[in-house]
Amino acid sequence: MTTRRGFLASLIATAALPRLTWADAGNPSYLAAAREGDGAYALFGLDGQGQDVFRIPVPGRGHAATAHPVAPEAVAFARRPGTFALVVDCARGRVAHRLDAPPGRHFYGHGAFIAGGDVLCTSENHVDSGQGRIGLWSRREGYRRIGEMESGGIGPHELLALSGGGLSDDVLVIANGGIRTHPDHGRAKLNLDSMRPNLSYASESGVEEVVELPDDLAQASIRDLASDGAEVAFAMQWQGEPGDPVPLLGLHRRGAAPRLCSADLAEQVAMQGYAGSVAMTGGQVGITSPRGGRVHLFGRSGNFTGAILRRDVCGLAADGNDLLATDGLGGVLSLRQGRVVPRQMADRAWDNHLVRIG
Repeated sequence: MTTRRGFLASLIATAALPRLTWADAGNPSYLAAAREGDGAYALFGLDGQGQDVFRIPVPGRGHAATAHPVAPEAVAFARRPGTFALVVDCARGRVAHRLDAPPGRHFYGHGAFIAGGDVLCTSENHVDSGQGRIGLWSRREGYRRIGEMESGGIGPHELLALSGGGLSDDVLVIANGGIRTHPDHGRAKLNLDSMRPNLSYASESGVEEVVELPDDLAQASIRDLASDGAEVAFAMQWQGEPGDPVPLLGLHRRGAAPRLCSADLAEQVAMQGYAGSVAMTGGQVGITSPRGGRVHLFGRSGNFTGAILRRDVCGLAADGNDLLATDGLGGVLSLRQGRVVPRQMADRAWDNHLVRIG
């Protein structure tokens, strides 16, 4: 992906700089973007109870953020197909850098840090070809663009780092949604008849493994990811006939076939073909549907264990052995033993994702 020699040189140059940690930003447990009651947008840090730790204004609607593993920095991405991302200094409450997609590229709303936080990876579209790219940015060099690699498909959305420590041990898992977009057409989906989503795994040497869905699920766009390091959970959004009770959750271990998970027929139809977020704990996996107004819960073996109804619920993250969710009504909600326990209500509409720090 990039060279160790470059990192050693930049390490020497920056060794005297003060090193802040997430403690300097109040030790938030989660990040989430929201639209406030007056129409302003902001990125929030939340503690384990869902209470505000910090609020930092941002210029437009966000989608997701990615947190640096050590430093109190978050990269907030514009909603797809955005062309900018903001590096937010969460300790000082300011925007530290702006990342602009190179000419002929746009971002897909997600990113991930690798190499111990030295490199930011961004999911991108190569507009002319429609092929997915992963942009590489050096944090030590002020988030300078240092290269890119293929994503292994079209429409890469979320990506996660499955790290073993050093740069050479980092593996990215990438949700290639299969949907081609173009900035001139906004959020229009340009290739629904020929889309082919996949899950790919890539390292500095390139794409190592590509996992495709069965032919009858070629329109199940793989969008969002969660992982415990050994297994990956992926959430899907159906682009075929409305009302088709297709699976919206998959589980995968490298080298094996994906396992697709479905709820009871009535519940599967009620999801309206749309999973907005996915999260994984030691004992369960959950997906949300803001369209269907519900959370589906599954055991780690993929068995459906129940549904929780909540209007406009979308953000989802692990909370120990439980799950924490956010909704468009301003709620931060603990999902515990199949029931909803409100933790916070505020005059804001939470956006798609709730991001766990650490």
